[in-house]
Amino acid sequence: MELGWLLWGAAVLLLLHVLMELSPAVNFVLRVGFYYLLCVVSSALTVPVCLLVNGGRTVKNMRRVAGGIIKTVVKTFKYFFGLRFEVKGLENFEVEGPAIIVSNHQSMLDMMGLMEVLPDDCVQVGKKELMYAGTVGLVIYLGGVIFINRKSTTSAKMVMAEVAKTMATDKVKVWVYPEGTRNCTGDLLPFKKGAFHVAVQAQVPVIPVVYSSFTTFYNPKKNLFTSGKIKVEVLPPIETKGLTSDDVSDLTDRCFRIMRETLFRLSGRPS
Repeated sequence: MELGWLLWGAAVLLLLHVLMELSPAVNFVLRVGFYYLLCVVSSALTVPVCLLVNGGRTVKNMRRVAGGIIKTVVKTFKYFFGLRFEVKGLENFEVEGPAIIVSNHQSMLDMMGLMEVLPDDCVQVGKKELMYAGTVGLVIYLGGVIFINRKSTTSAKMVMAEVAKTMATDKVKVWVYPEGTRNCTGDLLPFKKGAFHVAVQAQVPVIPVVYSSFTTFYNPKKNLFTSGKIKVEVLPPIETKGLTSDDVSDLTDRCFRIMRETLFRLSGRPS
């Protein structure tokens, strides 16, 4: 009986392998499905550990050192999908006190890239919908993520004001995706100004982080999901001391221009 189940299991795995080799669509669906399954299972196992070790919702669950449970778990995902990260500029995170970190936002795979470079004592700003993603939403909540309602301008402004207070009180860095939504085109969407308003208001530096384009190995429109290499570069901090609200637009444009040039360079395409 057991031998029969083993043979059936082997036959199913062989069939899936053949289908993945023959059909890009099947390969894409199965790999994405496995990614979501991995997220659900790992978060379900991680939640009780976060509660027992760090006592609940705290940025400690994201740390690189002892106690960084979520980060440790997510960093293993890359081995399942054949992804390699090449990171430069981590020393630019070593600023004294709070800071606003801004990066490009491409796909569901960004979570893996985030955990590769996430500095200690850093909280992320994420969309409110993530709260309702079952155990994944719960583990993100336990990691200290600040949720924002992207559909409500008033709510978003209130959250960003709270972000400024949290940053000043808890002396943490805040990670924001200024594009506001995922963008897997190989370029940048226009930046929203919320994060830059907070940086100027708090007089803290802006640290840009750029990930190379995923389009050579991940593209939902083409049913493409293979192994690949991701280049990550942490750029030098941009100071905001002395700036006022009148300077926010120029600061936003400057950061956009620097990050876009870096994105093209890391992705091997002309500016």
